[in-house]
Amino acid sequence: MTDLKSYFESTRGLGVLSTADKNGVVDSAIYSRPHVMEDGTIAFIMNDRLSHANLQSNPHAAYLFREHKEGFNGKRFMLSKVAEEKDSDRLAQLKRRQYPPEKAFAGPMFLVFFKIEKELPLIGPGEEAQ
Repeated sequence: MTDLKSYFESTRGLGVLSTADKNGVVDSAIYSRPHVMEDGTIAFIMNDRLSHANLQSNPHAAYLFREHKEGFNGKRFMLSKVAEEKDSDRLAQLKRRQYPPEKAFAGPMFLVFFKIEKELPLIGPGEEAQ
């Protein structure tokens, strides 16, 4: 996981997290780079909105990360939610951005942890499908 941690700490890009509700209705949202935890899970800070609501009834998600450079470079991850924390001290320590009060989300915030089920390149099937 050290490689993944350094990858996300040093690589800029655009991330999209996709979730689905209990009926399979899919939603996608722009998300920052994940936090790579010591136990190998990754974590996202979430507001109490649709992505978080979907994860309450369906723990599966997909995260796509496209690097900010020429070409189509990046990674795709198939994820399973394993835990979450609400307004925790760890969440406050991990926040990368601070917003002025008038732009800050007023509701609770969650630190949501995922097990990586599968990692694939941005484009192509990966090694398993070849």
